[in-house]
Amino acid sequence: MNLESEKDDSRKGAKGAKLGVPHTLAILTTHPIQYQVPIWQELARRNQIDFEVWYLSDHGSRPSIDPGFTRTFQWDLPMLDGYPYRFLDTRPHPADITSVRGARLGSLATLFRDRSVTALWINGWNVQAYWQAAFQAHRAGIPVWLRGESNDLHRPRWFKKLPRKILLAMLFQRVSYFLYVGSANRRLYQQFGISEDQLVSAPYCVDNQRFAQAAQEWNPRRSELRRAWRIPDQATCFLYSGKFICKKRPLDIFEAASRLLLEDRTRGAAGRLYLLMVGDGMLRQELQSKADALERLCGRPIVSFAGFINQQEMPKAYVASDCLILPSDSLETWGLVVNEALACGRPALVSDQCGCAEDLAKPLGGDFVFKCGDVNELAGLMRKRTGGTPSSDERKKYYRLVNQFDIAGTVKSIEFLYKSLQAPPFRRKMAAADENPSL
Repeated sequence: MNLESEKDDSRKGAKGAKLGVPHTLAILTTHPIQYQVPIWQELARRNQIDFEVWYLSDHGSRPSIDPGFTRTFQWDLPMLDGYPYRFLDTRPHPADITSVRGARLGSLATLFRDRSVTALWINGWNVQAYWQAAFQAHRAGIPVWLRGESNDLHRPRWFKKLPRKILLAMLFQRVSYFLYVGSANRRLYQQFGISEDQLVSAPYCVDNQRFAQAAQEWNPRRSELRRAWRIPDQATCFLYSGKFICKKRPLDIFEAASRLLLEDRTRGAAGRLYLLMVGDGMLRQELQSKADALERLCGRPIVSFAGFINQQEMPKAYVASDCLILPSDSLETWGLVVNEALACGRPALVSDQCGCAEDLAKPLGGDFVFKCGDVNELAGLMRKRTGGTPSSDERKKYYRLVNQFDIAGTVKSIEFLYKSLQAPPFRRKMAAADENPSL
């Protein structure tokens, strides 16, 4: 296999990372992800460990099509700056990170040896390359760390459950440490019999500080932002942010709004409710039809479609709104938009099937979590949120909660594990590694 180990971009952009010495922690992930990159940048800034990020694809760092958004986009953040990285050769090339077999690897033995890799961190198990890398590292005596986002909320059908359990058990037997992102994720590992000393907290996080600072800057211009999206001054604006796809159930918001309006027409709810829909996807036309129906019901528009909004602009949507809604089913393994909203001082109404509900919504009280698919319960919670913008004290409370899920927590866990690696020279098994691994 021809790894791109000699390409100039393999060590590009690191600020503080020790580029003159081998990178001993290899971090394998699918592509530059807007929520992961700040972790790599903070690891490099703190300069406590030697590491290198290995990418299977450059999706997101260049203009590319996202099937969920049904459009071409590129993140507006510096996705490849400030940390050491390389792109691996994959089969096929370029990799298709949306399918299990869309990213496969050959032997990593040479790269393990040349980089003196003493630990491999994989970020899930949704592509074959993760499995291949983990199995190869385990054979070579290299500890494997796993940070996935799946949880115990999703209940696969019986004919899928057993094969999944067998396969995951095979992978987990080769993992030294499990970096859990939240309570539901931790429980999944415990169900597989993972011991407590193998479980390490690495909370799912966004760049809280960036979102909070941006929200603070835009708060004085809230009225201006609302006018741009036609949000009435006195209306309570509920925000949806994400792909318009089935698993995220955005149609539930429209159904709940419709029921709320029908019940409260005599009390003027039509003048106190507004929906701001950020994103795009396959359900766009159906959502537009629902918006048209709400307009006929109220006699005026009560929905604005903002389209896809990039990361640097997203705080504007949170500032303009009063509350986020995340109605997703159990395929929503977390829901990082909730982190973003809380960092911007906005609460979230969250389905009980979202991975983050237990950690980021339930602590706020019973009025922030609803049963997935129960539009009547959602309508009731929306009613309780109408009539007010979060106060300063409430915004501080939201930020304190989300700050328990921050980049620093994950980075400190990684540094701790790195420093706990055994001091004796690493036992190399590279010569015995299979040069043509298959899985």
